[in-house]
Amino acid sequence: MTGPESTVTSTSRPAVPRWARKSTLVLAIVALALAVFGITTQTWLTVHLDPTQLGQAVSSQDGLQVQGSKAATTVTALALVALAGGLAASIAGRIARWIVTVITVLAAVGIVGAAVLVLADPQAAAQGSIAAATGISGSNVRVDVTVFPALAVVAGALLGISALAIVPAGRYWTARTKYDTVPAGTSAAPAGPPDDIDSWDRLSRGDDPT
Repeated sequence: MTGPESTVTSTSRPAVPRWARKSTLVLAIVALALAVFGITTQTWLTVHLDPTQLGQAVSSQDGLQVQGSKAATTVTALALVALAGGLAASIAGRIARWIVTVITVLAAVGIVGAAVLVLADPQAAAQGSIAAATGISGSNVRVDVTVFPALAVVAGALLGISALAIVPAGRYWTARTKYDTVPAGTSAAPAGPPDDIDSWDRLSRGDDPT
């Protein structure tokens, strides 16, 4: 025998997995983007030049310190793009989430690619800083790579995975605008008290929220 209680249970929304929660993914993307941005402020390369080639601002003992923002100039900008994408995902509708996902994934791929290039050819990545500090380019130097380019690769890869997770997780997120679709068998009304955004969307559809 089917009663009202079983009917409510069968039509209720499925439980949202922890990984698919909007707050979890948005915080993960924002945290990873900020981590990449912070990594670019650290020393990625240490260049050891002949003492006769060093400028007054460069210590012959410590070498020339090259930050990530100078060794891979695009990483800082891409981290900011990913940060904006993570914040936009928290308010984006169904279609906009796809756009945000694509942009954030591309930014993550760019971060990984730029860091890999530094790891593959650190001397080429340091040439700009060498020329700026000494006025000499193309000289034979020894370049030591720190751990931070590898950390940028890891953070960029995790950033891309988190962005891709928006696509399957989006079906669990509650529709907030008139552009979102409501899954079949579920109520279009929000689970909690309507907020200003819900009321505005209902007015746009011609409904009176009062």
